Amino acid sequence: MSQSPETSVPPHDTNEVHLTGRLSSPPAARVLPSGDQIVTFRLVVRRSARARRRSRQSVDSFECTAWTAALRRRALRLAADDLVEVRGELRARFTRGQHGLVGRVTVDLQSLTRAPVASSP
Repeated sequence: MSQSPETSVPPHDTNEVHLTGRLSSPPAARVLPSGDQIVTFRLVVRRSARARRRSRQSVDSFECTAWTAALRRRALRLAADDLVEVRGELRARFTRGQHGLVGRVTVDLQSLTRAPVASSP
C-alpha cells in the first residue's frame, strides 16, 4: 500500500538548515490573523571567504520564526547582537505586495541555542 504525498516524504527529500549568526535586533512577538502566536528575529550570518570572492555582499540575513511555546520563550530571552545557533526548515512564503507577488525564504525553527562566544587569548 502506498502512502499519500502529504504523509510520506521520500528519504532523498531533505529540508534541514543549520546556521550560526548574530541577531540584528531584538526578537518580536506577534499574533497572526489565525490566532497563532509567533516570535520572529533576523539572523545575520557571515558569508564564507569563497562566497565573498564572488560577491561584494559579506553577510546574509534570514528571518527565523519560533512557533512552539518553548522556542518562543527562548527567543524572547535573546537580545540584539546575541550569537545563536539555529536548526530548522526553510519555508518559501509569498505575499501580495504593492508591485505584485513577493517571495521570501524564512527558517521555521526546530531548535535555538546561544552559541558559545570564543574567548580572546
